[in-house]
Amino acid sequence: MFENLSDRLSGVFDRLTKQGALSADDVKTALREVRVALLEADVSLPVARSFIKAVEEKATGAAVTKSVTPGQQVVKIVHDELIEVLKGEGEPGTLKIDNAPAPILMVGLQGSGKTTTTGKLAKRLKDREGKKVLMASLDIYRPAAMDQLAVLGQQVGVDTLPIVKGENAVQIAKRAKQQAMLGGYDVYMLDTAGRLQIDDVLMKEVEDVRDVVSPRETLLVVDGLTGQVAVEVAEEFDGKIGISGVVLTRMDGDGRGGAALSMRAVTGKPIKFVGLGEKMDALETFEPERIAGRILGMGDIVALVEKAQETLEIEQAERMMKRFQKGQFNFNDLKMQMEQMLKMGGMEGMMSMMPGMGKMAKQVEDSGFDDKVIRQQIALINSMTKKERANPKLLQASRKKRIAKGAGMEVSDLNKLMKMQRQMGDMMKKMGKMGKGGMLKQAMRGMFGGKGGLPPEMAQGMDPKALEAAAKQMGAGKGGGLPGLGGGGLPSGLSGFGKKK
Repeated sequence: MFENLSDRLSGVFDRLTKQGALSADDVKTALREVRVALLEADVSLPVARSFIKAVEEKATGAAVTKSVTPGQQVVKIVHDELIEVLKGEGEPGTLKIDNAPAPILMVGLQGSGKTTTTGKLAKRLKDREGKKVLMASLDIYRPAAMDQLAVLGQQVGVDTLPIVKGENAVQIAKRAKQQAMLGGYDVYMLDTAGRLQIDDVLMKEVEDVRDVVSPRETLLVVDGLTGQVAVEVAEEFDGKIGISGVVLTRMDGDGRGGAALSMRAVTGKPIKFVGLGEKMDALETFEPERIAGRILGMGDIVALVEKAQETLEIEQAERMMKRFQKGQFNFNDLKMQMEQMLKMGGMEGMMSMMPGMGKMAKQVEDSGFDDKVIRQQIALINSMTKKERANPKLLQASRKKRIAKGAGMEVSDLNKLMKMQRQMGDMMKKMGKMGKGGMLKQAMRGMFGGKGGLPPEMAQGMDPKALEAAAKQMGAGKGGGLPGLGGGGLPSGLSGFGKKK
């Protein structure tokens, strides 16, 4: 999401922050580049113009040009202005589902990902908010559209309205309303039919359904890859039906992401969620502060912590922490951290969320260290006996040969894995001893909702230099260490681990 834009902007701001004193001309030159970057990212021209104008007014004042860190001041102004452009009313990701059963109407063109998004959103409401949800497909045109929703319902554990042949969209909507009332549902979601383009038939059908159920939310699902077309679709739907928010899909494949930046400014409608992949949990709240941070290459620590919370139990984390402080880090721990990494979006996904690590993600990819390598490492650990995993010192020559053969790998691959395990163990021990109460302890507490919060080195997360300094302090040099979530970079044992592509 926003990779191309992020790369362009971070290049501009890197030059700005290195310059020291800034003149008004320096700022103007930099903002010209920012404007080009925005237009290339498919942001609409009026939005790009007004954005640059707003930034320029604030950035060429005496407060910036005479400040101690003018470059950073400009970056902050751009960051704040981005938030303004993206911001909608109310809390991000909140839906009006006060009066049970609350109807949610899903609308959009064919192929935008409506049905999948309906399933994802239903799963989110069930899992995160404990709502009882009913889904109903009103698509009587597309072959197997209703069956698709029924299958998704089974996958995510959400009820779907039984299919009755021969009913039209309005009749199905009335039946869904009745079923939701009788069944004691909190929410019922109506997945409407789409068309290849906006036409009168489609609009008439959606209007009739809207009039029957009076939805609390009308969410427009649009394909983020279509760029400015997505914004035009949103304007048309809002003009004829009235929408309350937008869900942008396929944002994992969009390196440009300009539609997101234009959507709010042009339509006045907030982006509620973004779809980031095929999986049923790949739906994120669209939070302007965090998105602006990602665009400017500042990372998204909050998203990283949330994912960690989802994948690792608190009690488990506490137990791990006690062992790590003693320097006990075996192959079971390494395997668990690798599996957690994969659950959190793999190496690249994690690094893109870490402050100052966005550029490194590309280097990691180029070195050949991808998720396939992580899976190979897990296979090596699976090839060990219980005793060997718990006590890495047992691994001598004959055992190594057996383990490597069992995983279909070479002994040299196993040696690299063992080196990595030792380095991570040492680093964990260092982190456990550092600072008041131990850096590791503070970090883990911060992540899992306890007292103490993140250590100051990580709390300054938005500043990549602070992170690098923290990594150096741990004795890791530039290559830091990334044991699950600790550390400032990749363990040096990872270098050259993957084969060149």
